[in-house]
Amino acid sequence: MAYSEIVKRGLKQYFNYDFFREGQEEIILDVMAGRDVLGVLPTGSGKSLCYQLPSLLMSGTTIVISPLISLMIDQVKELKARKIKRVASLNSFNHYEERQRILTNLREYKMVFISPELFQQQEIREYLKRIQINFVVIDEAHCISQWGYEFRPDYLKIKDVITELNEPPILALSATVTPTVQQDIVKSLKRDRIKQHIYPMDRDNIALTIEHVANDVEKVQMITYIVEKYHVPTLIYFSSRSVAERVANELTSTMTGKNVAYYHGGLEQQDRLHIQQQFMNDQLDVICCTSAFGMGINKQDIRIIIHYHMPSQIESFIQEIGRAGRDGKDSLSVLLYAENDKFLPQSFIEQELPTENQMFFVLEQLMRSYEHGQTVDYLDSTFNRAELNETQWNFLHSQLEKNGMIKGKQINDNHDEWERATSRMNDFRQKRWQVKINKLQELLDWMFETECLRKTLYEKFQETYKEPTGQCCSNCSFNYDAFTPEEKVYKIEREQTWQKKLENIFLIGDDI
Repeated sequence: MAYSEIVKRGLKQYFNYDFFREGQEEIILDVMAGRDVLGVLPTGSGKSLCYQLPSLLMSGTTIVISPLISLMIDQVKELKARKIKRVASLNSFNHYEERQRILTNLREYKMVFISPELFQQQEIREYLKRIQINFVVIDEAHCISQWGYEFRPDYLKIKDVITELNEPPILALSATVTPTVQQDIVKSLKRDRIKQHIYPMDRDNIALTIEHVANDVEKVQMITYIVEKYHVPTLIYFSSRSVAERVANELTSTMTGKNVAYYHGGLEQQDRLHIQQQFMNDQLDVICCTSAFGMGINKQDIRIIIHYHMPSQIESFIQEIGRAGRDGKDSLSVLLYAENDKFLPQSFIEQELPTENQMFFVLEQLMRSYEHGQTVDYLDSTFNRAELNETQWNFLHSQLEKNGMIKGKQINDNHDEWERATSRMNDFRQKRWQVKINKLQELLDWMFETECLRKTLYEKFQETYKEPTGQCCSNCSFNYDAFTPEEKVYKIEREQTWQKKLENIFLIGDDI
């Protein structure tokens, strides 16, 4: 039987779908044929199916490298709800006994989800070597380019582990990848002959609006107007944890009949998972969140995305607005901008890369460490004295390894190479700085466009864009009164506050 017939039968058998969305079948057929694949599909277009279905149809185990614990847990939960039980995730939530049980029974699983950091661990690599891996998935593959150099350098080491595992095929998936980032992914994975399936990423059901306001007070007023006008699931994105909390509390205190929560990386993992689950279950109307919320959230009816703060690049903006309207119904993106907003992403960029003085201080400490016979373990403590944050240190440590100045815990004694390596590191630091500043400027330029916002937003990614299914953008006469999304009808009882529960118990406010 031809692969095409096999995958169509599997689609119906496992997922009860009658047809594929654009791009899915082509990617799946190449995966089934054992090819390396880079797949770029719009947010909400069913990228997960591109590895879930072939995993179920092929022998062996699929390893899925995923950036977020919540994303892994959600996908495992969804698969088990479909009666697909042979799936597991390896993450920091696993108890020791649970992790050992998964590892000792790896070959029994069809899919195993894992973070890039755990993928590097020697113990886990040894277990992976003992099983048949049909292919390795790199979900949200843009993180290689977007996060690998500063935030999570283990993304740049994925290829080394894949080589150690005898080069199983790779499926890299993303939703927002420019041609430059495509090249970066291919270069990092060292798969020059990778088959690329790149599909348009514009979402024709999302209206794009930019609201220029004077200050934060007007931002809250605008948010209050929108949230009160539309009774639909809404995400509000912030760059500041404290501002997200403050606005969530303001909305809670000023509006009745709305359940609002805040979400950011400073919360305990269990609290974050609980809030996410409440939103998925329609127990929360509005989430005031940082970028920590949203990746992999498979909620089809999010209707409005508001940006209280602008992100630092167009790619992040497209990813975040793409969480709206996954069911294809008309949805809305609102970006709020005050004149001083541009300084916040600039400050974040400054915190992501070390200064030249900080870099040379660390290099000096590295030389002294070698002279005193010390290992990299000692050097790891110097970033505090250099006043480096974790992201800056991740960047430096990764560059020290890449340029051969350290290997494992040992410091390279080839001093003749140090001067050239130091120059390369400094050049690369400056290059990364310029890349980040250029991306920020691209977003600022777009925000002040006078042409159609839809056309200009996607032009660096693709040659054409789809005609909108509803209203287009604020440069094309968007009207809030003409945006009439279907209001949410709650099918389950919403979670009550403890005060409300007491009122019900004691009949407070009722006539007797």
